[in-house]
Amino acid sequence: MVERVLVVGPKDTLSMVDDLAPKGYEIVKALHNSPEQKAALPGTHYFVGFIQQYVTPQLYKDAPNLKLVQMLSAGYDRADLEAARRSGVPLCANGGANSVAVSEHAMLLMLSVSRRLITQHNNVISGRWHGNSPPTVHEVRNRVLGIIGLGTIGKKVAKLALAFGMTVHYYDIARLKEEEEDALGVRFRLLPEILKHSDIVSLHVPLNDSTRHMIGKDELAAMKKSAIIVNTSRGPVIDEKAMIAALSSGNLFGAGLDVFDEEPTPADNPLLKLDNVVLTAHLAGPTFESNITRLRNGFDNVQRVARGEPALWVVPELLEPKK
Repeated sequence: MVERVLVVGPKDTLSMVDDLAPKGYEIVKALHNSPEQKAALPGTHYFVGFIQQYVTPQLYKDAPNLKLVQMLSAGYDRADLEAARRSGVPLCANGGANSVAVSEHAMLLMLSVSRRLITQHNNVISGRWHGNSPPTVHEVRNRVLGIIGLGTIGKKVAKLALAFGMTVHYYDIARLKEEEEDALGVRFRLLPEILKHSDIVSLHVPLNDSTRHMIGKDELAAMKKSAIIVNTSRGPVIDEKAMIAALSSGNLFGAGLDVFDEEPTPADNPLLKLDNVVLTAHLAGPTFESNITRLRNGFDNVQRVARGEPALWVVPELLEPKK
């Protein structure tokens, strides 16, 4: 019997499938929530794509032959992990496929906010060559970057920041060994130290019960007024209302945000009216290169499971014993 791989995603991702898909499988490509997706599920063995929202009890009823659910996204906060656990089917993330893209985007936001890029751009296109008064801008060299969450992306951010001449501190519940810190060029600090002493704080944590609103009113108040906060992880990691208050009152220099509490963010979100923010539409991860890497990792995992090998990149919560 030829096993079926169902790949679900937007057109640009699906256009890359034919060049990367392994031979010997039935490959079905489908847009999100399309008739083709629903029709293919009953005979699907490997479900691949931007599909975390489909990981519900209903999925396992609709696709009783599943052997692998392979997400192309890094995040899995919308997936029903208990349903995945009960199914016994591996639920896997993308293996760091977007880590280069997100780390570069984090640096882009740090630099853009530090140099007030949007303000300078708007001055030029409106005919104010130097603006009514030149904005205060900063270099990143010699500034302290505090990374919260030193996973695959956080480590790449650290390497980029070090190349810019920054000092890099980090906080993570999984602390590196001293020799690992030496090799990477970073130093562990407790979260209160990160907040108090960093010139820029960059967030790289998953969204779960322990990280939701981990940066709230008190944490923002502990930061320097000259500090910048950058978030390319998930919006609810920060208390958005508290951050807006800090940015509006001058208690923070600025913010670079790729993620929001609600996405798409509403047209009346006060963030859209602030001149000390740089905003992007949850697009740090998707690049031409990262889309290829996502599919490459996904199809590799399909073939591993088909050979009877353990799946790679199973989401961590499903590896832990049930409490």
